[in-house]
Amino acid sequence: MRVEVKDVMTTQVSSVNGSTPFKDVAEVLIAHGVSALPVVDGEGHVIGVVSEADLLRKEEFRERYYREGYRPPLRARLRHRLSQEGTDGGKAHGDTAAQLMTAPAVTIGPRASIVTAVRLMEEHGVKRLPVVDDAGLLEGIVSRRDLLKVFVRRDADIADEVREEILRRTLWPQPNDATATVAQGIVTLTGRMHRRSDAQFAARMAGRVNGVVDVIDNLQWDQDDTPVWTGR
Repeated sequence: MRVEVKDVMTTQVSSVNGSTPFKDVAEVLIAHGVSALPVVDGEGHVIGVVSEADLLRKEEFRERYYREGYRPPLRARLRHRLSQEGTDGGKAHGDTAAQLMTAPAVTIGPRASIVTAVRLMEEHGVKRLPVVDDAGLLEGIVSRRDLLKVFVRRDADIADEVREEILRRTLWPQPNDATATVAQGIVTLTGRMHRRSDAQFAARMAGRVNGVVDVIDNLQWDQDDTPVWTGR
């Protein structure tokens, strides 16, 4: 069973629009216990993401330049602000979600696989992804915690899928007495198959089943049909 983003995403999504003030963005983050929010336009298209880190830059800026009551001269403040245009430092001066957000947002489609979602998160260093349709409209959000749901499947459900979908249906043309047991998400394959290539295929397929943590391959075979390396 291929689990897609739509199967694990959260559909009740808190979002803000570009004109939402700094204080209101902070209040929404706190009220809903999330670390980031999609920023949408008037039609619901995702235009960016605003996070706790984006808001905290303003506080870091204040602490750095205004501690102990010190306030730089107006000319110095303006010069610093102009020098930070187009950089993350400019977010320290943002007053609305549009000025604070990271854009464009890293998004994903509802039919994408959870593997794709994991890779996007790792590539961009984010913990959650807005889920959008083909038109870019917000449909939900998927977080790292959501992706972990596939690893809490019951061992019995995993075992049934490996036995029926892989050992019986996928490999049905070849007789075999292979079976699978599962404990804590670890699949153990035992029994005998006709060809070594079938046994290897079964082990690879079992490893792709959602919820599988590891595969222990104890399968035996009658015929070794794997290519022999000649060194040429």
